[in-house]
Amino acid sequence: MLDGKKVLVTGGTGSMGKTLVHRLLAGEMGVPEKIIVLSRDEAKQHAMRMAYQHQHITTDEAIFRNFMNVLEFRIGDVRDPASVASALRDADVVINAAALKQVPTCEYFPEQAVLTNCIGARNIVQAIEQGGYPVETVVGVSTDKACKPVNVMGMTKAIQERIFIAANVLNPRTRFICVRYGNVLASRGSVIPLFHDQIRNGGPVTLTDPGMTRFLLSLNDAVDTVFEALRSARPGETYVPRAPAATVANLAKALIGKRRVETRITGIRPGEKMHEIMVSEEEAHHCVQRGAYFAIRAMLPELNAAGADEPNALDREFCSADTVLDLPGTIKLLERHGLLEIGQAESAAEELLR
Repeated sequence: MLDGKKVLVTGGTGSMGKTLVHRLLAGEMGVPEKIIVLSRDEAKQHAMRMAYQHQHITTDEAIFRNFMNVLEFRIGDVRDPASVASALRDADVVINAAALKQVPTCEYFPEQAVLTNCIGARNIVQAIEQGGYPVETVVGVSTDKACKPVNVMGMTKAIQERIFIAANVLNPRTRFICVRYGNVLASRGSVIPLFHDQIRNGGPVTLTDPGMTRFLLSLNDAVDTVFEALRSARPGETYVPRAPAATVANLAKALIGKRRVETRITGIRPGEKMHEIMVSEEEAHHCVQRGAYFAIRAMLPELNAAGADEPNALDREFCSADTVLDLPGTIKLLERHGLLEIGQAESAAEELLR
């Protein structure tokens, strides 16, 4: 599908962006002519470049060869219309993974979240409109926090979704679509690296609220969602994985295992929900199932003609409280993704039998 295409990844040095770029280089979606990583952090770009330069010694030679011939790094910022327009000029497909995503940070600096998450999306749409660039597809990477948002991060991501969806009306040559998913396991700034660090230092492991639930996906699950949307999403649709959820208490128990590590309740942080929602009750009325994913169809009537005969997949919201794994299920999920340190899976399982 991406054979011979030029793919622009904004925020390509982030956790999800790096996994996405690696899999694009592996040729899963075809071999692109060019993969352009646009980000503002030269240190992360340098680290990523050096990692690929040394990778051919121990891993897939094809990925190294593609890196040498295909991958291009550009310093720039989605907030800056000029750098966005310059990068878009050479792109067939755009994946917008640039974001301010830390909930407390966005609460304290809401204007910064608006600039990256909202104005950045507008800059992409505006560059395509004003430059007349023949971009085929734009994928906006969103979050479950955009659904019935209560925090700045979610609010700005909800606006980003609407900016991209509405762009289909005035830019019919380009397909604008979105993906929305929950917490990405072991991504930068997420809870699992924090718990691992706290455990290694002897505790305490800090829990906001033991009953809090979160949808959980791996970095590869997140990329799978982007790839499936690229393959199948119609203009204005938002793809949502049918993901499991877990309580933060079970996450902590699974990671601690037999260790004598104290847990401490710290209370919900500014802007946090007890439970996340991936598809709202209102969206459920125009949500269809496509394999392992839900597709939320656009509410705009101009975009709703195709697929109108597909039956609704949900009769209520899709909430993390509805799909909660028990402790053994949480252990298996973490083990499957290699996130339990040696012996932790066994020790946690033994604790259950006591």
